[in-house]
Amino acid sequence: MERVLTKGSLIVAIAPLLVSQSMYAQGAERTSTTLEPVVVSASRSDIEADKAPQTVVIIEKEEIERQLTISSNSSDVLANLLPSYTPSRGKMNGSGETLRGRTPLIMIDGVPQSNPLRPTGREVHTIDFAMVERIEVVQGANALNGLGATGGTINIITRRPENGAFNQHIDVQATVPTHKLNADTLSYKTTYRADGRSDKLDYLFSVGYDDQGLYRDGRGRAIGADVTQGDLMDSRTYDVLAKVGYWFDDNQRLQFSLNRYKIKSKGNYVGVPGDRATGLPTTSIEGDINGLPAWNDVWTSSMAYTHHDLAGMELNAMVFNQEFEGLFGADNSSTFQDPRIAPVGTLYDQSRSVASKYGSKVSLMKDGMFDGRFKLTGGFDTLFDKGKQDLYGTGRTYVPESEYRNLSLFAQGEYKVLDNVTLHGGVRHEMADLKIDSYQTLARYNRVNVDGGKLKFNETLFNAGVVYTPIEAVTLFSSYSEGFGMPDVGRVLRAINTPGTTVDSLSSLEPILTKSVEVGTRIKQGAWDYDLSYFQSNSDFGSRIVPVNGAFMMAREKTRIQGFETSVGYRFNQAHRAKLSYAYTRGRYDSDGDGRVDAALDGLNVAPNRLIGTWSADWNDKLSSFVQVQHAFNQSFDDPAKRFDGYTLVDAAMSYKLPKGTMRLAMANVFDKQYITYYSQSALVEPNRYFAGRGRTVTLGYSLKF
Repeated sequence: MERVLTKGSLIVAIAPLLVSQSMYAQGAERTSTTLEPVVVSASRSDIEADKAPQTVVIIEKEEIERQLTISSNSSDVLANLLPSYTPSRGKMNGSGETLRGRTPLIMIDGVPQSNPLRPTGREVHTIDFAMVERIEVVQGANALNGLGATGGTINIITRRPENGAFNQHIDVQATVPTHKLNADTLSYKTTYRADGRSDKLDYLFSVGYDDQGLYRDGRGRAIGADVTQGDLMDSRTYDVLAKVGYWFDDNQRLQFSLNRYKIKSKGNYVGVPGDRATGLPTTSIEGDINGLPAWNDVWTSSMAYTHHDLAGMELNAMVFNQEFEGLFGADNSSTFQDPRIAPVGTLYDQSRSVASKYGSKVSLMKDGMFDGRFKLTGGFDTLFDKGKQDLYGTGRTYVPESEYRNLSLFAQGEYKVLDNVTLHGGVRHEMADLKIDSYQTLARYNRVNVDGGKLKFNETLFNAGVVYTPIEAVTLFSSYSEGFGMPDVGRVLRAINTPGTTVDSLSSLEPILTKSVEVGTRIKQGAWDYDLSYFQSNSDFGSRIVPVNGAFMMAREKTRIQGFETSVGYRFNQAHRAKLSYAYTRGRYDSDGDGRVDAALDGLNVAPNRLIGTWSADWNDKLSSFVQVQHAFNQSFDDPAKRFDGYTLVDAAMSYKLPKGTMRLAMANVFDKQYITYYSQSALVEPNRYFAGRGRTVTLGYSLKF
């Protein structure tokens, strides 16, 4: 099956943007006073955030460190800083955590962490955020980094070496609940980092360890353990990051990077079903689990080369590899039953997802053409993704082995029509094929034999936009962009129950093309800064996740997401700053196939409307503080059983510089709010996963540089 997307004319669109440290790490000027040049990694060309035709959020190191004192959960960090990101489930599995109602592409230094063919919901948990320098978020569908960015791109930039030949840094922190404190509820985390620079060489080595204890809700009850999907509670995590860079001369740099991350449940607790009717959440008791505890085991590696003056152009090239293994906990769901192995209802099994991807990214940029008004970037990317999903306990095939191969060519341009008007535009052509092995479905799906095959896809994707600055303090922007994604192959293949089915005949494996439109403004005047944007994204043949008999399946339907985001910030003086952000999102889908979007997307597919307020203060050169308040608004859905009762959470943190080192103190959920998570209220109706949010906790930390 070959599908070619054609268009009669070039559609307006945008260069989806991301101001960032280069994902190729072309970084540091080798002087002791100059910072690394900030470049656009997601747009693949130099675009400043405040000059981009699309909403870009840059999360700096200080913000990340502050959030990690409140919660070590990386999903919490993103949700606390991005109103359009779904509130964290608080679990190892983040299925349902979306950006503007669609799945974002997660990258580490430009290396894709998402596995779009077989999403596991574990993509955010592939690195300890203590290893992170900054996070760059481009909102809305885009294709400039390839497959999977139908909701946007989140590029995680790892730590960079500091000046000096040999620097050391150690950080420790402990977290306890204010209810029923004992050894079981203690959580602690430690990180050690060594780095340095010489004339031509720079290096970084960091290792982190995180041990999470039992969580308690606002009433002191043990929060329910999600044994099957995996839990952050009662888990151990370690991460090792190593980077080495070498400057051949003032223009050429080579860097190697390796990150090994593993999180594994300790398996000390089993869940006790809750009762939605009475508001009783799922809880936990000590007990022996079936099978092995859930884990994530991820290797991410890359080699990047940069030449800043190759015949007057800039060359960025990288090759990368990611090895991913995600094990889910054992379950006796109807999906896993097979009377040939054990009596129905007694068979416990657990699924394991394995993915191996490698590829390359190459771009060549020429700036300063046409009297300095035109910049052009071109390049090509490759991606080879191979993986499967099996049942770890019995060795059965759950999802057959599949191979995805992709070659993409792209060109991106930026032209300054007037001194205050800049046009952005580009095109990317995806040439891909998907090969799937023959296999037999599980007994639950009638043991159907499915003939494998190969599907071919050609997609041409456009982006363009305009940025207008009528006066120095005001920027207006508008953009159109297209994102390219594949449906979750696993959800399609594992549920086939009709004899004679062949891979070639599955229209549900056609790509997901998402079209995104955004208009907005950015205003910076004196102590004030203000942002407002309206967005809409459409997929004529989109993807919606639905729970069926305890398993998450996929429906292919027309979908539409629309909403707006706004924020206003004010700096009272050099030491005090406040900010208020709000995101409204509405998602609809075509429930009856008549071409009209007539039904509301639930919490498994779209975030609630949220308001986040923050106040940061530097009281003197030693003492600083931070307070954040977030409110998720009530929301109803077409299914009356899925009603979200909103909640308000308050967090606070402070730090104090000692003669040696810095002390930190944080309190999460200051008022000990008892609440049920957004996911548990709005995504599915299930007593085993009616989870409460975490109650009040106190964290004490200490860091030292030497």
